[in-house]
Amino acid sequence: MDKEDSQEVENVPLKTSDVYKVDKSLPERFNHPDCFRGYSKRVNNPLYQTTNQIYGSKKPTVHEMPVTFNGSYRKFSKPLLKSGMYRDNGFNTSLEKSIVSRPGTIPLLPAPRHPPLPCQAHAKEGVSKP
Repeated sequence: MDKEDSQEVENVPLKTSDVYKVDKSLPERFNHPDCFRGYSKRVNNPLYQTTNQIYGSKKPTVHEMPVTFNGSYRKFSKPLLKSGMYRDNGFNTSLEKSIVSRPGTIPLLPAPRHPPLPCQAHAKEGVSKP
């Protein structure tokens, strides 16, 4: 084998069917693990990095791909797909309970900044100052 032939073999991505016996109904995305995108190359702070982040940042290999595919029939959700999700357009008449102001606590109302001046209080009552 020449160097050029060995480099061509290395550049060809390995398929799941090359290593394992796969089912005929297996979708192509499971036969080609190199087609999975979106795995981040972002470097996290090692102090806050978890083992799940390390495991999830790696692309899947041929050995982690499924060899059979058992899809669902969608008998239950087929009418829902045609009509859309249920939406409640009813009028809400219930009272909402506040977590902050329970019975027996002081209600959180805005307090006046300052009491009215005496001359303003008399002016409102119709009493004039001598």
